[in-house]
Amino acid sequence: MIPNFQHMTIYVGNINYSLGEADIQKIFEVMGKVDSVKLVMDKKTGKSKGYGFIEMPDKKEAMEAIKTLDGKEVGGRNLRVMKAHSTKKVKEEVS
Repeated sequence: MIPNFQHMTIYVGNINYSLGEADIQKIFEVMGKVDSVKLVMDKKTGKSKGYGFIEMPDKKEAMEAIKTLDGKEVGGRNLRVMKAHSTKKVKEEVS
């Protein structure tokens, strides 16, 4: 299988703590296909830390999602949406 270099990981911050991964996926699916959503959880409490990462297979759709959803109010908070910088740190935090 040939690796897909169009794939993009997106950082999403300032997420309302009451929202789950399914809620975030629904928001991003409006912009295109979503491969996965990983909210970062506090290890002690099991509650969301208010940020996470979205994997989108189409870079063009991912860039449009960033442009459209950055600053958008969801659940009383303005989302912070940008391209994630390092997948190594993402894997460490999500594990």
